[in-house]
Amino acid sequence: MTAPSARRAAVTVRVFTQRLSATPRGARLARRLTGSQLEAWGIPYGSDVSDRAAVIVAELAANAVTHGRVPGRDFELTLTLGPAVLRIEVTDTHSGPPRPAVRPAGPLDEHGRGLFLVDALADRWEVVEGEPPAKTVRAVLAVGGQPAPDPG
Repeated sequence: MTAPSARRAAVTVRVFTQRLSATPRGARLARRLTGSQLEAWGIPYGSDVSDRAAVIVAELAANAVTHGRVPGRDFELTLTLGPAVLRIEVTDTHSGPPRPAVRPAGPLDEHGRGLFLVDALADRWEVVEGEPPAKTVRAVLAVGGQPAPDPG
């Protein structure tokens, strides 16, 4: 006699991917698209998750167009919403790690906040090397009060 097989609940995973021009306009559009897509997925604009995601995307997209830009190449934004996690990925066409997270020199310093903010707002983040020339910076946010699992 065999034990009855355990039934698994269906899991819905939503994915949004968009290539954007590696320009300041493309970076602004990435942030706006993030808010719009999260709203469409039921994460309200102005909620903690939506606000944190918008800042993370803004910083990663700004880094992609400022430090990861290769002329003539776009960057890519991917949002993946699972049952307990929102994964944000920004892929640019410049291999090598991004600049390390550093504290700004002072409260009014306009530079050096990017990865420091990502580190403060994301539950986890990492850099994933792609086929040269490419890298992805991935940030993970917990959704629905659950702890965020390891990225991957």
